[in-house]
Amino acid sequence: MKDTTLGALKKSGYKYKSIKDELRDNLIDCIKNKKTVFEGIYGYENTVLPDLQRAILSKHNINLLGLRGQAKTRLARQMVNLLDEYIPVVKGSELNDDPLNPISNYAKNLIQELGDKTPIEWLHRNDRYAEKLATPDVSVADLIGDVDPIKAANLRLSYADERVIHYGIIPRSNRSIFVINELPDLQARIQVALFNILQEGDIQIRGFKVRIPLDMEFIFTANPEDYTNRGSIVTPLKDRIGSQILTHYPKTAELSMKITKQEAKLSESQKANINISHLLYMIIEQVAIEARESEYVDAKSGVSARLTISALENLASAIELRMLLSGEKKANARIADLSGILPAINGKIELVYEGEQEGAAVVAQNLISKALRNMFVQHFPDPALLKKKKDTSPYQHVTSWFTSGNALELLYDDSEKVYRKKLDSIPGLAAIVETYVKNITKDELYSWMEFVLHALAEHSQLGKQQLEGSNKFSDLFGSLFNEKNWDMEE
Repeated sequence: MKDTTLGALKKSGYKYKSIKDELRDNLIDCIKNKKTVFEGIYGYENTVLPDLQRAILSKHNINLLGLRGQAKTRLARQMVNLLDEYIPVVKGSELNDDPLNPISNYAKNLIQELGDKTPIEWLHRNDRYAEKLATPDVSVADLIGDVDPIKAANLRLSYADERVIHYGIIPRSNRSIFVINELPDLQARIQVALFNILQEGDIQIRGFKVRIPLDMEFIFTANPEDYTNRGSIVTPLKDRIGSQILTHYPKTAELSMKITKQEAKLSESQKANINISHLLYMIIEQVAIEARESEYVDAKSGVSARLTISALENLASAIELRMLLSGEKKANARIADLSGILPAINGKIELVYEGEQEGAAVVAQNLISKALRNMFVQHFPDPALLKKKKDTSPYQHVTSWFTSGNALELLYDDSEKVYRKKLDSIPGLAAIVETYVKNITKDELYSWMEFVLHALAEHSQLGKQQLEGSNKFSDLFGSLFNEKNWDMEE
């Protein structure tokens, strides 16, 4: 049972510790005992996390600087795990006063009046985290505090009495981790109000001669582009932030895929009844890579990890919709299902002027096409290089089948049986996959077979027409001829 009075707390041997010392000591304990502090954070093991650990050991306030979707807020929220599970506070205190180190007049007067009988309560670490999104309408009163005339009137107090002060969110978060997201969006005059808090650790409200030495860990997040777009961090404030840590996107597609799988919110029925092959996961990650390198996408704005997360959720839903329409109980992901991720891409990329001219839908489709092309040459011989070297093409049996006048139309709502039968009808298609892709299941084999058709079309080896509800593959020149005839009829 936890102590409920100041006297009992003193007898227990409790000693006051600042929040920065608390974070530091608990981090040291975690490192010594090989405990994981930041769960579900991948790709930062040798970059961001060591910087963050050094900042905590240095007892610094921290600025996490990086493009959107780089887990800045997630890192800040997980720092709560480094706090003690419970800390004692003076009961009824607005500022979470430590019983042995009170800072508010309320707590000081109460302890002076009641002594060892002063009631205390215990604050859990989950309640020691506060977060504020910086928006242009945030005021000094919101953050620091102001005189409350209604409070003064109700209590019949003079404006010279400190009890008329209404504390803002920062002093109310004393002995807590306080996060300000998108710091550059905070007006310059509001940023100035933070100077004293960061340097001297105290606040001043209006004309009161009051000094409240706050005990806090500040974490700021910012997008580097904001320094020139929507606002900037004023230089004296940057100077007062102990450590600025640069975040980044995952270095590899495999790491990114691990994050996507972890964060995507798929229903239990989707997880149980839908099989998404490794190939589809990698194509989704490749779409994000293409977006970050695209001339149509604003690189300074960044391409959030939320693109691949939303895309995976949309892909699963596209497959589920196909299942509902066909009446099948289980389904495997198909390359054609990637058309369902277009809305996820549209909402997650900022286009430059040229991209706006092309249109979001066209750019999104082009990103999928480029992903298919580049993924193909990572696993199969590049058709362009084969032609340049005049080597025999391993795709000859497949392309010859289409050149002979054959065509294949894959409907989006084809049953699994019909879908596989159509792919099996193309001679040499399965052999190509089995030659270059090893250790795959039979279900994955058909995803790869369809992938080869789409990729050969993207590499101008086959013709492909995207019709309403289907993809039709045919000879490249026959396809072009049919398109020209169609244009002439129109």
